[in-house]
Amino acid sequence: MDDEWTRRVWPPAEQPPGPGEAGRETTGRGLTRPYGMPGTGGDTGAEDAGSASGRHRTARGAGGRDRTAPYGAPVPGRATAEPSVWPLTSPAEEEEDELPPAARRYGAPAAPPRRMPRWLWRLLVGGLALVCSAAVIGAVVVTVLNRAERVPPTVIHDQVAGVAYTLPPEWREGVVAPVSGFTTVAARGDSATVMARPGDPVDPPGLRSEVIDLSDLYARLLLHGDKVEVLDDRAVTVGGRPGHTRAVRAEYSDVVNEPAFMRVTLLTRSDGGSTVLLGLAHPDQPRSRAEIEGLMWGAR
Repeated sequence: MDDEWTRRVWPPAEQPPGPGEAGRETTGRGLTRPYGMPGTGGDTGAEDAGSASGRHRTARGAGGRDRTAPYGAPVPGRATAEPSVWPLTSPAEEEEDELPPAARRYGAPAAPPRRMPRWLWRLLVGGLALVCSAAVIGAVVVTVLNRAERVPPTVIHDQVAGVAYTLPPEWREGVVAPVSGFTTVAARGDSATVMARPGDPVDPPGLRSEVIDLSDLYARLLLHGDKVEVLDDRAVTVGGRPGHTRAVRAEYSDVVNEPAFMRVTLLTRSDGGSTVLLGLAHPDQPRSRAEIEGLMWGAR
């Protein structure tokens, strides 16, 4: 194909300068020259044969050396102008333009805070309820215990037997039958019982023999044991009053009845008479023994 049809036809090539005329530098922005236009200044030679094809041009650089550069490359030795910037608005302005008027005035809406998971909320509520319940129960228990501690113990005054004794916790005063001869009675349920009655006048040397007779009598009437064992037999002084005490334990051959405990204490009186204290525990347990003995040793 003819070489004229292969050349670039736009922009049109300008007429080469005449003899003695300086060629115009560029037709564009001062950065490049159109295809086919010879260089100015120190470039006086014509473009080489390769420029005729529209691919390269010949420029003369420093030191008189020729170099071949593609069309549109900057001309050596000339300042390069700053390229134009597009778009004319900054990214921040573009983002602001996309916001609605209220957001541009008051600011972009903030993301809502993350909600607490339901399982964590239920766990916290359950833990708080448990702590509150424990606190209420603890307060009630402490109040009841303090009130029970502040309640004064019950003291039974037996004017007929001439004795007064203090009841241990959980003990209650009862009513005795007149035919028994005892005037007062106290018990803790059906486990332990203490009774008091007036006795016959007894001299101090005869206290032990009198106590042995009384313990044998009550063992036959109340215990009915297959085997009766004496656990304690000694003289005592209770509330400044001389006396004597004897304790026995009854055992049974059958498997239904459990062992029973009985203590008889005889105290003298200032008027010459005596006071009989009888304690029973069934079944025989250390707590019942301790409470019976504490009640008797505290008599006055």
